[in-house]
Amino acid sequence: MTFGLVDLVMTDQSEINQKPRRPEARPAEILAAALDLFAEKGFSATRMEDVARRAGISKAGVYLYFKDKMSLLQALVNEMAGANVSVARGIAEQHEGPVGPLLATILTFMARQLRDTRFPELLKVVISESRAHPDIGRLYLDSVIRQGLPLFEDLLRRGMARGEFRAVDPALAVKAMIAPMLLAAIWKTVLQPIGAEPLDIEALAAQHVDIFLRGIFA
Repeated sequence: MTFGLVDLVMTDQSEINQKPRRPEARPAEILAAALDLFAEKGFSATRMEDVARRAGISKAGVYLYFKDKMSLLQALVNEMAGANVSVARGIAEQHEGPVGPLLATILTFMARQLRDTRFPELLKVVISESRAHPDIGRLYLDSVIRQGLPLFEDLLRRGMARGEFRAVDPALAVKAMIAPMLLAAIWKTVLQPIGAEPLDIEALAAQHVDIFLRGIFA
């Protein structure tokens, strides 16, 4: 099921409320409202009626599409994080030739998602709520981490098989590869709002690609 990924991640709720209401857009509007509230108030403190009010519809209208808060969060994870994994998989499957440029392309894509969409807000919710609500962490672990890491590990193995990369532990190397993107999400959603200087996420990704690839090239 898809709820209008582009609209969801690229628009905030104030913009949604200024637009003519379209029934087919309502699920994406509900998800945008839910993400607003999860990020502002936390998962536990958010009620379904709060989501309805923020989305500008009745509580019954929310229940037409989502049975509870967890289903809202699951849809957000699938629509945003899961979609990112799918895009990365598509890029990898269509690529031929050296793997180094492919890793650069994927990390650049990740950086732009962090810079231009609401994905960092979702990641903040997952990190902050997983201790109190382990099901949230497990949802992200199963839907995103356990889908994305093997994809990147296979790319490193492909590069090693080609003689392009030296022998490294793919599982550890991949975690090192994506760690700066996690830092960027935390920086944007936690540190910048309290006074940290803005982070050029795409520049960070470009520098990290250079350092990482120099470290694993044969």
